[in-house]
Amino acid sequence: MEGESEHNEQRAMKIGQVARELNISVETIRMYETAGLILPEKTGSGQRLFDVNDVFWLNCIRRLIKEQGMNLEGIRRLLALMPCWNIKPCTAKDQQICPAVLKAEQPCWAMKEQLPPICKTANCRECAVYQSASKCTNLKTLLYGIRKRAMALTF
Repeated sequence: MEGESEHNEQRAMKIGQVARELNISVETIRMYETAGLILPEKTGSGQRLFDVNDVFWLNCIRRLIKEQGMNLEGIRRLLALMPCWNIKPCTAKDQQICPAVLKAEQPCWAMKEQLPPICKTANCRECAVYQSASKCTNLKTLLYGIRKRAMALTF
């Protein structure tokens, strides 16, 4: 297990390395984190560490902004529309009180303290919901599914 941890740390990149690789500023990455779009791993001293999935997701965010004309609020609201209850099973009772289901303002991982126990105790970086969101193609598929279900309800 300890060797696995060391291996993961070797693959992790510091915020400055990621910024250089993506040709963006460190402040931009921090802004994405503050907006609730990305959850970097943090060391005991608070240093942010990013893996290849984080870098892919940051690049996707950049493309959404530059190529699709979206802003941070738009991306955050899109992520809030993810049907987390379809990805991570929760009870109907949990859904009735869950702000991630009731409000489409921010993704579930950005409001962790307000979530039902099934999510409150989870590591969001390892959660299927966060991992699904960080794959751009998966995000499109999930959102298309929402649209398709909504259209079926109107007919």
